[in-house]
Amino acid sequence: MVGGGERILVAAALGQFIGLALVREFPEATVHVADGKSAVELAVSGRVRFDVVVSDLTWNDHATAFTFDGLDVLDILRQAQRAAPVILATQGHGMELDYLDESAERAEVAGIYCKATGLGPLFEAVRIAIGGGKLPADRFPWGDSPPGIPRIHRYFGRGRGLTAARMAGAIASGRAVNRSTLARAAVVSHFTAARLVDYLGPLIVGRGEHDSDLKMTAEVIYRWCGEHRRYILSWCRRKGFLGTADQ
Repeated sequence: MVGGGERILVAAALGQFIGLALVREFPEATVHVADGKSAVELAVSGRVRFDVVVSDLTWNDHATAFTFDGLDVLDILRQAQRAAPVILATQGHGMELDYLDESAERAEVAGIYCKATGLGPLFEAVRIAIGGGKLPADRFPWGDSPPGIPRIHRYFGRGRGLTAARMAGAIASGRAVNRSTLARAAVVSHFTAARLVDYLGPLIVGRGEHDSDLKMTAEVIYRWCGEHRRYILSWCRRKGFLGTADQ
């Protein structure tokens, strides 16, 4: 229940519309809108924590599309020690899938709100999250990958997957076009760069994105990194792989 005095943060490039709608629906609440990384950091750091955060999962304006997203918002809240339930707002695009796979494993995410469903479900989601609940999946489906599909963030997060991530980031950033530039951009040896297929091939085949009966080649991997470019760059950026995925 929203009883008055609650603090709501809207983190979105075009958050004024949602902000005004929330002000009308919850006139006793304080609604703060942050339209970029610096604004989110300023809103969160050294302030009283918010009761709920509504954040775009992906930011589609030109200035921030490849440099900031809802997963960054989660990290800012955690680093500032201002934990709050977060509702991630989606566009319903297929390119959001990789982000959703990671979001599903973040404890602070209360659930997913699809913008196409209108403002009514958003108001319901805010009430549920402020009350400490998780959004029921039957009304607020996650939309993440089916069970059994290897998640990119898990693969990248351990062992040789870390090296795979460096090379994927170098390719996705456009700084690697062959073995030599891959080794330099990903900061790996030429021997490792030559084994690109061994590092990323198992992930691609495991996800069902390449027929296992067909030969895995570097060209397939370059194409795959292009298809998943936005999420790969996000993961590399957030993990501090500077020089492999910065724009």
